[in-house]
Amino acid sequence: GSTTACFEPSLDYCVVKIPRWDLAKFARVCSKIGSSMKSVGEVMSIGRSFEEAFQKALRMVDENVKGFDPSLQPVCEDGLKEPTDKRTFVLAAALAAGYSIDKLYELTKIDRWFLHKLKNLIELQQTLESLGQGMLSRELLVQAKQLGFCDTQIASFVKSTEIAVRKFREEAKVLPFVKQIDTVAAEWPAVTNYLYLTYNASAHDVVFGGGSTMV
Repeated sequence: GSTTACFEPSLDYCVVKIPRWDLAKFARVCSKIGSSMKSVGEVMSIGRSFEEAFQKALRMVDENVKGFDPSLQPVCEDGLKEPTDKRTFVLAAALAAGYSIDKLYELTKIDRWFLHKLKNLIELQQTLESLGQGMLSRELLVQAKQLGFCDTQIASFVKSTEIAVRKFREEAKVLPFVKQIDTVAAEWPAVTNYLYLTYNASAHDVVFGGGSTMV
């Protein structure tokens, strides 16, 4: 069908864009981020929660990063005060070390809404790490996937393997759903929608029939 320009689409998705810095490739460059243009590109991820989209974006911008990982950088208050290309992971380390939201707000001036969302990721990671081997429940697995954790991350938290976690997830029917975004703001029929995968849904927006050709 088609929709009219007066139709207001529902904003049931979240988009996160993260610049790619690659500052280490440039000689004598300062790692502090300000108003000058230093990024060499950016990624854009789509999810149905900030946490999900944020962790997707972190994996997209650096293939060696699995998500919001507190082990990548040490806790450093100077690293929290100064915006750099590494501050995201210094913030993860600080949350894992028990820094309060108020303390982090004083140091970073990052809005508390974002700090609470990032704290959700660290708290769930710590919950998963406290489980005994083989104690991962379907409920916790669903919660982890809805917050954007990949199978590799979950496996490392519960002392298992990526293959074992994926096998358990598929057997438990914890699978992503295909959702779509109207990219033309309903001005005319949308035929080239953005498609994205999410675990924060209960049905597909698009059904792929048989006979497709894999490119």
